[in-house]
Amino acid sequence: MDFKGSDTIPGPRAEDQLPHTAQAAAKIVIVGGFGVGKTTMVGSVSEIKPLTTEETMTQAGIGVDDNFGSASKTATTVAMDFGRISITDQLVLYLFGTPGQQRFWFLWNGLFEGALGAVVLVDTRRLEVSFDVMGRLEERGVPFVVAINSFPDAPRYPIEELRTALDLSPDIPIMECDARRRASSRDVLMTLMRFLHSLAMTGSLT
Repeated sequence: MDFKGSDTIPGPRAEDQLPHTAQAAAKIVIVGGFGVGKTTMVGSVSEIKPLTTEETMTQAGIGVDDNFGSASKTATTVAMDFGRISITDQLVLYLFGTPGQQRFWFLWNGLFEGALGAVVLVDTRRLEVSFDVMGRLEERGVPFVVAINSFPDAPRYPIEELRTALDLSPDIPIMECDARRRASSRDVLMTLMRFLHSLAMTGSLT
């Protein structure tokens, strides 16, 4: 783009600027297996146009990537998704969605760095993938909540049965959500923030 004849380089768009009332910010990671809805959640709840690093899926992933239940996906996140939401006038959350394909999981440690908390998105058709995801968060000491993304063709189970199946401790929040809906995704983030607040009040948040 040619800026000749102008002394001013265009700045950020007005809608991308932070609210003038913002006083604090926190990094939140949206994590889960391939095709569980991480990009969708970031996109549905972000107040700015989300930054995505999706690439077209190719034959190279056949036999390497687990795309069960995601046969219609034509693109996949290869680095991260990024969005932002103002939870209150004073508190802003920066959202980082992780890549889901296991061959990109080596990027997770960098994305976990500095994260205050995480949302683990779960597909009930592939519960087993969630154990590796939660294990990595526990290794890094990142507190998390679990959100069961409601896919139309996925089996439904009582929440407490899912808690048992995922071997979650009683204090970790677990809930259903629809990652396509802004209100539902925001509810998940609010649950995470309440959980983090309770950990801070008991001295369990490091």
